[in-house]
Amino acid sequence: MNISFTFKNFEPSDHLKGYAKKRFGKVAKYVSDSEADLQVNLLVDKFRHKADVILNADNIHILADEASEDMYSTIDLVLEKLKTQLRKMREKVKSRSKMGRGNKLVQLNVLSFEELPTDSGPTIIGTDEYEPKPMSVDEAAMQLDSLDNDFLVFRNAETEGVNVIYKRKNGDYGLIDPGY
Repeated sequence: MNISFTFKNFEPSDHLKGYAKKRFGKVAKYVSDSEADLQVNLLVDKFRHKADVILNADNIHILADEASEDMYSTIDLVLEKLKTQLRKMREKVKSRSKMGRGNKLVQLNVLSFEELPTDSGPTIIGTDEYEPKPMSVDEAAMQLDSLDNDFLVFRNAETEGVNVIYKRKNGDYGLIDPGY
């Protein structure tokens, strides 16, 4: 990560430069792109110490600014703001990838076993599209109890896989878990 500093209206001490480099160097763990650029602008206006930070990386453009009466605390505040934005962006990417691999639409084919000539098999009389809801096995059993169906397709909340719970002839329930 390339970090560049700009100081305006004041001459920074070596300690301040080292402190800022050390603190902003921690941002690198949030950005996977080694070619990322972090531009830090520090300025002083009378009693107000201000910091503006611009992070440019692969598909990332984040701005953060903060002001206080002390440059060290301003650096800490703007760094915390930048980290918060990066964490939020990382969580958003994680949730998108989970949703992309998760909540898939399941298509059910309904088969009919009517009296047909013996040379033909069962025919599909209808197709339903259904998005399974995430729930535990116990919740699915209660849901199936309240419905007037023989089976229920649901997303298992523990394994995140698609499962089917069904009523058996003796009144118990059966569970089909394909394991993927």
